[in-house]
Amino acid sequence: MVAHGSEAAPAHERAHPSPLRYTVIALILAVITIAEVVIVYLDGLRPILVPVLVVLSAAKFTIVAMFYMHLRFDSRLFSTFLVCGLLLAAAMIIVLLVLFGT
Repeated sequence: MVAHGSEAAPAHERAHPSPLRYTVIALILAVITIAEVVIVYLDGLRPILVPVLVVLSAAKFTIVAMFYMHLRFDSRLFSTFLVCGLLLAAAMIIVLLVLFGT
């Protein structure tokens, strides 16, 4: 009989990041947010403003979901559902924008 808590963790599980790693991730998210704000005020990027902001927002959403919601440490199936849902939603939005001509 094995004592409770003395079982070895499965090989596919990853160790959780240190507080320093979470701080670095927060800084990366802050830099992306600053980039989003700066891009809005640049007149030369007006033609591609929406696609750039969508990509940056999707990147932030993925980083938050993978690290702060711990999807990175769970089964890959959950990450696959997240990414597939995100891609499906983005495709649907693009199709609707093209359909209604905006």
